Amino acid sequence: MKYLYMKKLTIIFVFQLLLLTSFAQTLRVGTSSAVINPPKGAYIAGDKQNRKFTSVHDNLYAKAVVISSGRESVAILTIDCIGLLYSDVLKIRQKVAEICKFPAERIVVTSTHTHAGPDVVGIWGKDYTESGVDSTYMDFLISTSATQIKQAAESQQNAKAFTAETTFGEPWVENICKEEIDRTVSIIHFKNMQQKSIVTLTNFACHPTFMDAVASEVSADYIHGYYEELKKKVGGEVLFLQGAIGGWIQPEGEAKTFENAYKRGGELATTVSLALKKAQLLKSNTIQYRSKKINIPVENEGWKQLSAMGTIKRKIDENVATEISFFSIGNAQFITHPGETAPYYGIESKKLMGKATKFVLGLGNDALGYILKPKYFEDSTLPHAEYLTGMSVGKLAGPLVLEAVKSLIFSL
Repeated sequence: MKYLYMKKLTIIFVFQLLLLTSFAQTLRVGTSSAVINPPKGAYIAGDKQNRKFTSVHDNLYAKAVVISSGRESVAILTIDCIGLLYSDVLKIRQKVAEICKFPAERIVVTSTHTHAGPDVVGIWGKDYTESGVDSTYMDFLISTSATQIKQAAESQQNAKAFTAETTFGEPWVENICKEEIDRTVSIIHFKNMQQKSIVTLTNFACHPTFMDAVASEVSADYIHGYYEELKKKVGGEVLFLQGAIGGWIQPEGEAKTFENAYKRGGELATTVSLALKKAQLLKSNTIQYRSKKINIPVENEGWKQLSAMGTIKRKIDENVATEISFFSIGNAQFITHPGETAPYYGIESKKLMGKATKFVLGLGNDALGYILKPKYFEDSTLPHAEYLTGMSVGKLAGPLVLEAVKSLIFSL
């Protein structure tokens, strides 16, 4: 009896120890970044075709953060480009698997959507019969991006995480379709044990199009000002996570100059730094991650033709495969959208996440063009409907994405 009693006590003690350990898991965070400027003469993504870079105004980056807690981990990679296709995301994951032990399926890739970056899709070349993608540059981009994840994983240190929310852009960021707009700025800030900043991640929705079609220099647009000014104010690395910008969300009534773009980015940095003064410590360090692959019917014959011609180097036929990821770090929750989703889908995704600091990562793991409300395909008189639907795979994309988001958030 005594033996059984002692054995029972031992089991209870071990269970309690494991329970305490699960709550006290140490958060570890690492980050790395590299310049990814395209060569002079590369095609510019955004607006009209057949435009080429003449010089560099400010650097483009591939920036990675790797976050671990216990046996769980996630990597977020953000790239200053128009939008990386799922096929290239898979190549980055494959490259990571070749060069380090980080679980490649736990990598989430987002794009800032600058319109002053290189064509990584293919449709901004000389014309639609000639891809604007430079294969040598893409090899460099994929290799460099994978290396940043490896280096971020190797540089991890003990950390604490803080979250904050605020709003931004009221005077100048608009939904030109005159529908919903989400001005929320969601922030997660990681500090080391000496209270020094490791990295700050900011999620906000607005097209970086100050310099769209008005210059031939490489630029991260207003995000350049955000990068530089937040580093001055907070320290550490800085990542910008684009939001739900479809429909579309952009600067309106703004001077199209590098100076003004920098100023607006600097104002975002000021807003973030002020919000961080009231940031809250994460309630736990537990990491959860799950993803879902979905097939979206392609109703747009143009997408199919561009794939068949090799202008877009990706299989697009009756359906197109993509992936959506959901992950959480304590009470901070993240969901990816595989393109430029209308703000409606971002707002609805956040409603599903409940009481948490919520991040909707637009152009997450894919760049499937505009993902719209079905009514834009049914009523051509709606503002900009003809253009928006022409840049979309079809009207089923939005509902299918939201359905997948819901299933991921509520998965057990």
